[in-house]
Amino acid sequence: MPVLRSLFLMLLASVSAAVAQGAPDREHRVKAVFLFNFAQFVDWPDSVFADPDEPLVVGILGDDPFKAYLDEVVRGEKVNNRPIVVKRFRKVEEIKDCEVLFVSPSESPRLEGILSSLKQKHILTVGESEDFQRYGGMVNFATEGGKIRLKINLEQVQEAGLSVSSKLLRLADVSGARRE
Repeated sequence: MPVLRSLFLMLLASVSAAVAQGAPDREHRVKAVFLFNFAQFVDWPDSVFADPDEPLVVGILGDDPFKAYLDEVVRGEKVNNRPIVVKRFRKVEEIKDCEVLFVSPSESPRLEGILSSLKQKHILTVGESEDFQRYGGMVNFATEGGKIRLKINLEQVQEAGLSVSSKLLRLADVSGARRE
């Protein structure tokens, strides 16, 4: 666990200096680093990638609270020899290829329908709204006592055919766990 936290802190320190004007608030800079790290600590079925060089896509649905910061975080990074790219989507129907999807709070009025339409896909859904997990979201950012906490619905993750590293699970409040 100390190694994972150190990785988060080092990445935050190295990238934060590179972002100029228009940078997101500190909270969303931390969340951007988490999104990058989710790509490293989640496994997708082999069938998700048609080609060994196909990039791993981190998507944002709705308003982008990360601005260019998330692009800076993933620039030049790879996961399992796959480059990481960021894509922005205005509507859920636009999502064709995506492995990690941040659903912006701007999508709260449509949240139930969005998560329902993604249910049969191998997409790790991440959000920060109160109702996110109630409607089937997988990873929720919650701010408690000024700290960002991760809440993971392991049952939803497993239903999507994904697996989460125990290193990430140790950092989170886990619900819906099915022990195998």
